[in-house]
Amino acid sequence: MSRVTPATRALTAAGVAFTVHTYDYDPDAESIGLQAASALGEDPARVLKTLMTLVDGKPVCVIVPSDQEVSMKKLAAAVSGKAAQMMKQLEAERLTGFKVGGISPFGQRKSVRAVIEQSALAHDQVYINGGQRGLQVRLKPADARDVLKAVVADVLA
Repeated sequence: MSRVTPATRALTAAGVAFTVHTYDYDPDAESIGLQAASALGEDPARVLKTLMTLVDGKPVCVIVPSDQEVSMKKLAAAVSGKAAQMMKQLEAERLTGFKVGGISPFGQRKSVRAVIEQSALAHDQVYINGGQRGLQVRLKPADARDVLKAVVADVLA
C-alpha cells in the first residue's frame, strides 16, 4: 500500500501537519467508517467519514463522525440549498478520482464545496480517509476545515 496519495500530496502542499495510519480494510464491513475506527482502536466520533452528495444537483463533500448519519435537510440548508441526496457510487468515484471506501476530501480531481460536522471540531485530532482503502490521515480538525475552506454546520440526523 502506498502511503503517498493525491490526498497526502494535497495536505503536504498546503503545509498541514498530519500522520498516516494504515489498517486492514474490510470490503464486506457493514459500515466502512466504523470498521476503520475499530481497526484503528479509536472512538468512532474521531474517525470521520467522507460522503459525496448532491445539493440541488451540485456536488458537495460532507465529513461527519463515522458513527453518525447525515440529515439531508440540514446539509442542504448548510449550503443554502433546497434538497440533498447521496451521489451514486460511480459518479462519486469519477468526480473524486478515489474508490468508494477510499474517498478523501483532500486531493480530489475537482475541487467541490465541503461541509464538516461542527462536533468534529471539538476533538484535538481526527482521522479522515487519506485517499486509499485502509489509509487514514490524522490531523487537527481545524486544519481540515481550513484547507478545504469547509462550511462548519450541524448536519447530523
